[in-house]
Amino acid sequence: MAVVPPGSLMRKAAFGVATHALRLLSGRRRVTLLVGAGNNGGDALWAGYFLRRRGIAVSAVLLNPAKAHVEGLAAFRRVGGRIVSEVGTPDLVIDGIVGLSARGPLRPEAAALVETVTAPILAVDLPSGIDPDTGEISGPHVRAHTTVTFGCLKPVHALADCGEVHLVDIGLRPSDPDFVLLDRGDIAWPVPGPSDDKYTQGVTGVAAGSTTYPGAAVLSTGAAVLATSGMVRYAGPAADAIRARWPETICTGSITDAGRVQAWVVGPGMGTGSSSADVLRFVLDAGVPVIADADAITLLASTPSLWDARDPDAALVLTPHDREFERLAGPVGPDRVAAARKAAQRFNAVVLLKGHRTVVAAPDGRALVNSATSSWPATAGSGDVLSGIIGALLAGGVDPFLAAGYGAYLHVRAAELGADGAPVPASGLMAAIPSAIRALRRA
Repeated sequence: MAVVPPGSLMRKAAFGVATHALRLLSGRRRVTLLVGAGNNGGDALWAGYFLRRRGIAVSAVLLNPAKAHVEGLAAFRRVGGRIVSEVGTPDLVIDGIVGLSARGPLRPEAAALVETVTAPILAVDLPSGIDPDTGEISGPHVRAHTTVTFGCLKPVHALADCGEVHLVDIGLRPSDPDFVLLDRGDIAWPVPGPSDDKYTQGVTGVAAGSTTYPGAAVLSTGAAVLATSGMVRYAGPAADAIRARWPETICTGSITDAGRVQAWVVGPGMGTGSSSADVLRFVLDAGVPVIADADAITLLASTPSLWDARDPDAALVLTPHDREFERLAGPVGPDRVAAARKAAQRFNAVVLLKGHRTVVAAPDGRALVNSATSSWPATAGSGDVLSGIIGALLAGGVDPFLAAGYGAYLHVRAAELGADGAPVPASGLMAAIPSAIRALRRA
C-alpha cells in the first residue's frame, strides 16, 4: 500500500461508480450526490467529478460540510459541481452517506433527506443504514437500485437487499471470506455412471407424514425420487398415499420394516407424540446420515434425551426456520451467520437456517449463504420438498455441508422454474426439480 499514490484507489473506485452511473442514466443528464463525512463521501464526490467531465449535471448535498472529503470536494467544485441543500428531481441519486465502518440506521437528518428521493439510488459500497457485517436493518436506510463495491464482495451484499451488485477491481487483494456464496458452477450434482445401479446411487429413507398430514410425506418422498435417488424407501402412516403418487417407492407402515438405507429424512408432518419420538430415536441410532426437519426439530428441542440416541459417527443436518431455531438454540438475533455457526458447533451438526437468505453452517466453521431470487417458495410444504432433496444428496454420498448448500440452491432454482413469475405451490416446485437439475448440468 505504501507504493500506491495518495488518493489513487479512491479515484479508481469513484471512476467505477461513475461508469455504472452512466449506464443507469442511459442518456439522461441529472445526478444528485448524498455526501457524508469521510471516504465514502469522498468516493461520491470523485464520482461526481468524473460525471461532470462527461457533461452530466451533478449536484451534491453535504450532510456534514465541515467533514466532507477535502480533495474530493475541491475536485468536484473545480469542474463545476454544485453544492445544494435539497435532493431536487434528479434522474439518479448516488448514496455516499456512510461506508463499511458505519453501524446502525440512518440519523434523522439523513433519513429525512433519503425520504425525499424518488429517483433510483446507486449506493457506494453498501446502502447506507444497513449493517455491513450482518445485513441487519434496524431503522431508516437506503433502498438501493444498484450497489457498486470494490475489491471483493462483503457480507452485507449476500445478507441484505442491495439491489443489483457490481464489483469493481481496484487492485486490492481480498482477505479470507467470511462465508461462501454458491454459484451454479460450484454445484457438482451426483449423476449415475455406466456401472451404477439403484443401490449404488443411494437409497433414501423417508420417515414423515401422518394421518393428519399425509401431504408432507408425499412431498418429501417425491422430492427424494426426483432428486436422483436410486431408490426411496418410505416408512409411516401415509404409505397408501405414497404408493398412489409414487409407485416406484418401497413403502412400509413401520420404521422397523423399512430395510437398509444410506440416509434418512425424518420429521415433516409426522407429529410430536411418543410414537414420533420413537421413530426419531430409531433413525438417529441407524448409523447413517440424517436430515431432521420440522417436527423432528421440535422433538429434539422439547425432549433433550433424544440426543442420546444419536450415533456419534453419523452426520446430522438440521433445517430449522427462525421459530424452530429459537426453540432449539435460542433467538437467531441480527447475525444469522454467527447464530448458525454457533448452533452447528453446539450440536455437532450441519445447520441450515431457512430464510430469504438461507445460511448453512458446519461444525468446523464453514458457512455459505444462498439468496432466494423470489419469495414464491414461502408456502406450505416447500420445506418438505427441501428435506427430500437434501436426503437424496446425503444418500448419494455428498458431504453433508455441501448437500445442504446444493439442496438450498436447487430449491430456489426449482421455485423459479415452477413459478415462472406467478405463485407456485410446493407440488409445482417439486415437479420442477428435474428441470432445475438439467439447468445445473448444462452450466
